[in-house]
Amino acid sequence: MAAIKEFRGLRPKKDLAHRIAELPYDVVSSEEAKEIAKGNQYSFFHISKPEIDLPANVNIYDDTVYQAGRSNFKSFIQNGYLYQDEQPKLYLYSQVMNGRQQNGLVACVSIDDYINNTVRKHELTRKDKELDRTRHIETLNAQAGPVFLFYKEDSFKKVLYEEALRIEPVYDFTTADGIRHMLRVIDNTSLIDSFKKAFARETLYIADGHHRAASAASVGLQRRNENPLYNGSEEFNWFLTVIFPHDQLQILAYNKVVKDLNGLTKDAYLNKTAEAFTVKKSGIKSPQALHQFSMYLDSDWYTLIPAFNIPDDPIESLDVQILQHRLLDPVLGIKDPRTDKRIDFIGGIRGTGELEKLADSGDYQVAFSMFPTTIEQLIAVADADKIMPPKSTWFEPKLRSGIVVHLLD
Repeated sequence: MAAIKEFRGLRPKKDLAHRIAELPYDVVSSEEAKEIAKGNQYSFFHISKPEIDLPANVNIYDDTVYQAGRSNFKSFIQNGYLYQDEQPKLYLYSQVMNGRQQNGLVACVSIDDYINNTVRKHELTRKDKELDRTRHIETLNAQAGPVFLFYKEDSFKKVLYEEALRIEPVYDFTTADGIRHMLRVIDNTSLIDSFKKAFARETLYIADGHHRAASAASVGLQRRNENPLYNGSEEFNWFLTVIFPHDQLQILAYNKVVKDLNGLTKDAYLNKTAEAFTVKKSGIKSPQALHQFSMYLDSDWYTLIPAFNIPDDPIESLDVQILQHRLLDPVLGIKDPRTDKRIDFIGGIRGTGELEKLADSGDYQVAFSMFPTTIEQLIAVADADKIMPPKSTWFEPKLRSGIVVHLLD
């Protein structure tokens, strides 16, 4: 099944790890990254979002952006901010958020497992975003950010993770958002071999990082074409991942705000909504169970409960799909949430207060607080080889980039 391997990680000097590690490139804007990195020459955003060091009018897909990332990357290595382990290792990356800990194995996974669906997906990738990361990987000759994977925990591998947790962390720091990050280096060859054997029987699932995975596979396939005598051991055949047990992960809601009521008055909108849902003014800001929705309209919170039978289909039973097919499309006229400019998506980490703020500002008229998609629902969709609707999941905490980098030669 899944082939994993150890690798010579490129990682920060111990006293710089807390200053180098940054959020993934795709969860902050260029402006936000520039503000975060201000005054911090060690910030990994100089590598993962190098446009922050260029004039504001430069297109983020311009070749100068990728070359700036390459130059900064080389500088980090030459200045000793980052160094490469002499021997291949595995690593254990632990995060603690609000007292809850998740522990992921940092390893390389074969691009063939991505291609043959042993690494299962649940999202479509956009060609422009995939091309961006492909160029970034090619220019750096490295995978700078890991793909967030998980497996279905069955207690078989738990003893291996517990053994790795007994290793003293080489990094242990807390970021400004209150999340604690620890990295342990696994150099025990017996433990490494045990992990490799254990995952040889495993199916893996992408939690976050579909574009990073697709781009790594694209680079690997291109290099295979350029090197017809490749034997599979070359680093370009592998991509950087962190692999967690599914039962340690937390999915937050991906909430929604809509700019207008599609020409309807408030009463007309509520009446049309009541054709498919029971609608009750409740004051409840977050739904308490699957297939419930909290709606903020005109300074009041309503609870919506479907007045129809929920389908058994793994896609059609998702709350995000129910809301789309029964309310957003037929009532609010939003046909394609991927492209419609009248709807925006708000990560659950920002809370319901953000929904109230946006709706009260007048820029939006109605907001929906969702119950989080469950990990079991994600697995069911991926196992059925189907694709979730856009903005269905928000995993938290996010993996920091820059803690371990995978070089491609």
